[in-house]
Amino acid sequence: MEALVRENLPLVGYIARETSSRLPRHLDSDDLTGAGALALVQAAQSFDPSLGVPFARFANTRIRGAMIDQMRQRDWATRSLRSRARALAATSEALTVALGRTPADSELAAASGLTESEIGEIRGGQDRASLLSLDSFTPEGEGLAATLRDPAPQPEDALVAAERVGYLRDAIAELPDRLRMVVSGYYLEQRPLTELATELNVTQSRVSQLRAEGLELLREALSRLLEADAKAGPGGANGQGARGRRRDAYVDAVARRSTVNRRVDVGRYLSSLSDV
Repeated sequence: MEALVRENLPLVGYIARETSSRLPRHLDSDDLTGAGALALVQAAQSFDPSLGVPFARFANTRIRGAMIDQMRQRDWATRSLRSRARALAATSEALTVALGRTPADSELAAASGLTESEIGEIRGGQDRASLLSLDSFTPEGEGLAATLRDPAPQPEDALVAAERVGYLRDAIAELPDRLRMVVSGYYLEQRPLTELATELNVTQSRVSQLRAEGLELLREALSRLLEADAKAGPGGANGQGARGRRRDAYVDAVARRSTVNRRVDVGRYLSSLSDV
């Protein structure tokens, strides 16, 4: 059996080169060679010389069948789609020769017996089944894979952004009730100011003032806390007076509301990028 395989191994390469003309773009000739070599071994195992058939002829059939099966298994298009696409291509070539130009879809539909929408479906199916290898194919060895970019944030960017969102979430939660209702209602729930004014039983101008006060507090907390994290130290006091003390108390409450691990939740941030 080993002698049969060794002597007929060049047959696998010959059939693979002959079959490569029908090879889909995403399938490498090495795949055919591997399938053919396995078929050669199986043919040597099941070969019966008493039947009077030369081994090369017997193995040839097995090798070709294995290669065709390999192409069908790796092809994303159905056999029906491939058959219709070949018939459409033959009709298009015949019309091109007869007309001296590329035929329009209406002419192609009339000649093939298909509708223009069916022609579009066949072409779309071919496009979806056409794959490109991500392996290197340029002289520099970069390939298509080197040109692809991941749109997701880089780890360090996601960490910083998650921290900002975590602080923002805590800052909104620590706002006074009326300010939190206006900020959340207007910016997160997309509710109009008139509706919020009616609910709070105040004028629209007062709601605008509440919104501005809420944003000012949020801005104060975020700027001080993020600056403190960047400096790895406590943030500075806001100033003297009752208003300054209230702001300091608010910023302190935001800082204490959650732990670093809970606040910097990168997984939660990445899973809700659209909401952010």
